[in-house]
Amino acid sequence: MSRAPARSYRSFAFKGASFRIACPLFGLATREIRRQRNLLEQYLRRQPEFRTALAPLALLPGAPEVAVRMQAAAAVTGVGPMAAVAGAMAQLAAEAALAAGAGEAIVENGGDIYLDSPEAVLIALYAGPGALSGRLALEIQPAEMPLAVCSSSGRLGHSFSFGDCDLATVVARDAALADAAATLAGNLVRRESDLPRALERVAGLPGVAGLLLVKGEKVGLAGRLPRLVRHADERFDLKITRGKAGLLP
Repeated sequence: MSRAPARSYRSFAFKGASFRIACPLFGLATREIRRQRNLLEQYLRRQPEFRTALAPLALLPGAPEVAVRMQAAAAVTGVGPMAAVAGAMAQLAAEAALAAGAGEAIVENGGDIYLDSPEAVLIALYAGPGALSGRLALEIQPAEMPLAVCSSSGRLGHSFSFGDCDLATVVARDAALADAAATLAGNLVRRESDLPRALERVAGLPGVAGLLLVKGEKVGLAGRLPRLVRHADERFDLKITRGKAGLLP
């Protein structure tokens, strides 16, 4: 089994969002999360419907970068912009640290991850109590980064979903897009027979590199994913972001 180098991850929680971060500039990354969250909250007071929209909508003048990224992802996928918030926050925090010379930044926001590292990163798949949960992982090589790996589920976590997918994982360069596309994929899967249609629809979106869907004992793959490897970690349960399906660095 392939193994990624040992890393030190630290936890951070802010206004209901839970993060796991591996970055030498941890303080800078968390400050950026606070800053971006405050900017988004200020914008939501100007445009309250941005919080509840289930489809793309026009932005007001002067919208902050986080809202711009969320709305751009919504426009591609057709879902509401808040479906992209976790991914957008993760990428903005990682980019701030990398721009300041961090060298490595892995930011996970409730199952949505943005990462850039000079070393390989192993991301374990968590799909709740199913037989496949914790047994597979994506092995991401330096040449494949920076990269976003985001997940959604109709069974786990607090995110709203129209579907009943155990796990929908999307890989893309843009984390807001990956987050929104994972939501779309999860919405499309109610039964195992829905997997082919969902794979075709989401894999065809501009900017989506690949996706993995789990429904029951069925796994569907499409596009270009990092290498899928067997995974075993005796500390797996301790790394699960509480109450959220997704991916565990």
